[in-house]
Amino acid sequence: MSDGVDEGNWTFLTNHTHVLICLTRDPQLRLRDLADEVGITERAVQGIVKDLEAAGCITRHREGRRNRYDVVFDRPMRHRVERHHKVGDLLAALAPTPAP
Repeated sequence: MSDGVDEGNWTFLTNHTHVLICLTRDPQLRLRDLADEVGITERAVQGIVKDLEAAGCITRHREGRRNRYDVVFDRPMRHRVERHHKVGDLLAALAPTPAP
């Protein structure tokens, strides 16, 4: 709590959003590493990836023995409050792509 932020037991963003942020930063993350990064189980990450694929927010491509997950940035967000925004709008603020 040295930075004045109370950790508490809630966050502003869902685990689905956390997964999207991580996949935006590294599309080749293994599910195990994704689970460690987000702080949830690998099984929970599998369910989230399945949800995101079914909603058209990510696509999965096989590259050798690994998967690559591409975020569909122009996909509208799902909730009626944010439906006028696209997934990429949120990720542009939270997971900007690093400059070359």
